Amino acid sequence: MPNSGMILVTGATGKVGQAFIKRLLADPKFSSFTVRALCHHRELPPHPRIQNIHGSIEHRDLVEKALDGVTHVLHLATVKETPEQIMDVAVKGLFWLLEGCRTSSTFQQFIMVGGDAGMGHFVYPHPIPVTETQKHSAYPGCYALSKVLEEVMLEQYYIQYDLNGCCLRAPWIMEKDDFKYQLSFGEDVFGGPRWRDFVDEKTADDYMRTQTIPIMLNLEAVPVKRNFVHVDDLISAILLTIDHPKARQQLFNICMDEPVDYGEMGKYLHETRGFPTVEIQTEFHSTWLDNTKAKFLLGWRPEYDLYKLIDAAFDYVRADDDPRKIWYPG
Repeated sequence: MPNSGMILVTGATGKVGQAFIKRLLADPKFSSFTVRALCHHRELPPHPRIQNIHGSIEHRDLVEKALDGVTHVLHLATVKETPEQIMDVAVKGLFWLLEGCRTSSTFQQFIMVGGDAGMGHFVYPHPIPVTETQKHSAYPGCYALSKVLEEVMLEQYYIQYDLNGCCLRAPWIMEKDDFKYQLSFGEDVFGGPRWRDFVDEKTADDYMRTQTIPIMLNLEAVPVKRNFVHVDDLISAILLTIDHPKARQQLFNICMDEPVDYGEMGKYLHETRGFPTVEIQTEFHSTWLDNTKAKFLLGWRPEYDLYKLIDAAFDYVRADDDPRKIWYPG
């Protein structure tokens, strides 16, 4: 049974932050927990167990104020490909958080959500499953580099100060209709690749009109396998790590049991919904992120497989007051 406490959530108004706080507050196991939400651009609605605090973790005085009386930290704050911000948030901000935690009289546990960008995900070939023991391999750009630096800094605080922490390394995080829009040939595509860049404009518009599904191929013309995780499964893993003795100073891959096979995905969407498909050759590689460690140590199991991920996204109907959001700049 988790202890009572106050958990500081950085990046609290983002996709994962909002979902986590909602689940935590609704879970009877955490009924004695309160939330301090560190918000930068947005704010959470008023709630008797939520305290909003405004600012960026790049500022030490703000971090010290945010950590006052805190027992647990869930670090989610990040930026994407924005070089002018990323070191202030990913390096300096994390440093201030860890320094504040190690010197705090109330601190108990630090939980960080990392990303498989630090392993190069589908940019580099991975001939065997990617486990937590493999070396980092950031792809070009500042975001992937930041994911490496975050994991390394947290690990060094285990070594230097015996800090109680853990890192949940997640691939691309899906919610609502995200998975549907990562397959769009339109300007409304969610993330990458930007499929319309692989064909001419007229063809892209035709594919969008006919709801054609891109089948990502590698250079050998084989459908790519790519890792995803649904936000619900990630939140389940985060909640399990809170005060879990086997989570101490561990790194966990948190993902679906098997990566999405674009060939199987296209076949299923064609058979169940009648969508046409088109093969798109790319320079990307198949990757299989291995989640065995989290299953073994935490007893965690993902609920989403390929078919549930697809159906959940394509069946989702957005309310008028629930517009699609781009959670990160860049």
